[in-house]
Amino acid sequence: MRLSLDWLKDFIEVNIPVEELAHRLTMAGIAVENIEKSENDTVLELELTPNRGDCLGIINVAREVSALTGIPLDLPQGLPDELDERIDDYIKVSIKSNLCSRYAARVMKNVRVGPSPVWMQERLEKAGVRPINNVVDVTNYVMLETNQPMHAFDYDLLEGKQIIVRNARDDESLVTLDGGERRLDPSMLVIADADKPVALAGVMGGESSEINEHSTIILLESAVFDGISVRKTAKKMALRTEASIRFEKGVDIEGVIPALDRAARLLEILGAGEVLQGIDDVYPEPKPVTKIRLRPDRVNAVLSAAISVDEIRDYLQKLQFIIEDHGPELMVTVPSFRPDVIIEEDLIEEIARLYGYDNISSDLERAQPTQGYRTDYQRFLQEILLGSTRWMHQIITYSFINPRWLDVLMVPTEHFLRTAVRVANPFSEEQGIMRTTLLPGLLETADRNISRRNEDLCLVELGNVYWPREDHIQPEERMVLAGLVSGKAAGGWQGSGDYLDFFYLKGIVEQILGAFNLPSLEFLPLNPDHSYHPGRAASILLEGSLIGSIGEIHPTVLEQVGINKRTCVFELDAVKVFEALIPRNETRPIPKFPAIKRDLALIVAEQVNAADLSGTIWESGQGLLVGVDLFDVYRSLQLGEDKKSLAFALTFQSLYATLQDDEINDIMETILKRAEEIHGAKIR
Repeated sequence: MRLSLDWLKDFIEVNIPVEELAHRLTMAGIAVENIEKSENDTVLELELTPNRGDCLGIINVAREVSALTGIPLDLPQGLPDELDERIDDYIKVSIKSNLCSRYAARVMKNVRVGPSPVWMQERLEKAGVRPINNVVDVTNYVMLETNQPMHAFDYDLLEGKQIIVRNARDDESLVTLDGGERRLDPSMLVIADADKPVALAGVMGGESSEINEHSTIILLESAVFDGISVRKTAKKMALRTEASIRFEKGVDIEGVIPALDRAARLLEILGAGEVLQGIDDVYPEPKPVTKIRLRPDRVNAVLSAAISVDEIRDYLQKLQFIIEDHGPELMVTVPSFRPDVIIEEDLIEEIARLYGYDNISSDLERAQPTQGYRTDYQRFLQEILLGSTRWMHQIITYSFINPRWLDVLMVPTEHFLRTAVRVANPFSEEQGIMRTTLLPGLLETADRNISRRNEDLCLVELGNVYWPREDHIQPEERMVLAGLVSGKAAGGWQGSGDYLDFFYLKGIVEQILGAFNLPSLEFLPLNPDHSYHPGRAASILLEGSLIGSIGEIHPTVLEQVGINKRTCVFELDAVKVFEALIPRNETRPIPKFPAIKRDLALIVAEQVNAADLSGTIWESGQGLLVGVDLFDVYRSLQLGEDKKSLAFALTFQSLYATLQDDEINDIMETILKRAEEIHGAKIR
């Protein structure tokens, strides 16, 4: 920002050398990058931080100078002299979009459009603004003074005596003041009359209502538009103006009327017109004042200083904050022109600016040591990653994903995974929704690694998925544990390891869940409706309740992702797993007596699940069966059509005595009998 010292002196009688002024401003966080001296004036080039958009107005810079020097302010006073004729007979303002929080208008008649005074033109030029005519120049002049963008319309070129603030329509266009025809869309906010758009709100006016030498009645606009909307519109139109910059950074909603009065008064003083009585001010939801609790001891703790309460009060009052005493604390009311101050730390920063950053000691932070604390979920994560999955690679991926992923994963149109939370202001279209599954991050990471020849992968991620709630409140967050394997396991000195397939990953899941002593865990065949390969997927149930799924990724999904090898994944509801944890308070002694092993091969129908048969064997073990492991599946025509052989390794052991063959034989007979009754099994 270019600041004329001569213009600044309209509001504060600066009586210190310009170099000293520049130094004080810089040390207070308003950096002066350059001092440009001329015969009649000095111009300071200010480099403002993004939060200090208020200092794009000269009056607000004058407030800073007053606080730093103690020199009193002399702000412009006086309202315009109004005619008896009222504005109500000329215009009706209405707001039909929540992208405009306030819109105010004044009407002036008997307007004489011509050049503005030389002194005004010179000040505008020093600020980098091209003079046009007295009406337009006054709106720009007031904007530079107050940081409130303004616009002037030729009233006679407005249809229907109406100003309507609304979103544009698909079929609308607007020729802006630079002569360019702009195609509009419903995301853009426009100022319209009864018939058509006449301005791009907060960006640029329209040619159809432009002030010209024949204008005799004008409408002055002062408003507040949504900064994000203005930024998006300006970007789409490649139109970044002084007005759009200010709306993007935020303007003072309570400064709308003072700026409007200032512009009308200046035009009146310049003899450019007469002001009708009244203002059409539409302000649907007045903004509440911001009040912040301030603890003086907190101020000194943060700044490592010893600033008294009186000094704290003095610093803030110099910056026009209002202070109320509340016992040992202060209640601070923030002025409306400082929207960047919202929390206690912001107030502490304001105090530090006036106290002087160079007065803050360089001592090491004197923080009280605290005992480390982990949430239950953090401990859960630690036990998983450092225990059961210590040889897997933990990844952390973005919670924002491309909506296209739901198509890649072949998720049906009405599936619950498609009820994703949309991001209001995404970094890009590729991060447009909050994830409802961790699979996109896992698959994207796998693809990136495989394309760089890191082809053998064991990945795990613990992260949140998000579900929308009613009434637009914050989405529900649900913690999910997911993993992916692809390629081969690490080999030893003899060569490469086993392929990482469905059963390998199932073993990982069993190891993870086994580490938490979970009851009644089941894997049941799953007929997938998305993502998984048919016949190679399973639901994971805990005491009959679904807690997750596991399976091989469908070849079509892998092809779209770009992965050319078999890949398997699992997802677990970490909340349900956590809630089912059984504390491991019991211990058992190491058995003193030897174990006895027996192999059992059973011929069953093809549709009999190994897990069901294994469960029957366990139940028939009479408390002495301590291990049931499937080690072979065999099919042949000799067994019969639709038959298979399942071979199990059984381990028997007692804590109290050495088992005898007769005892084991009795148990084996019971197992065979139960297997035949329930599953039609025959010994092979």
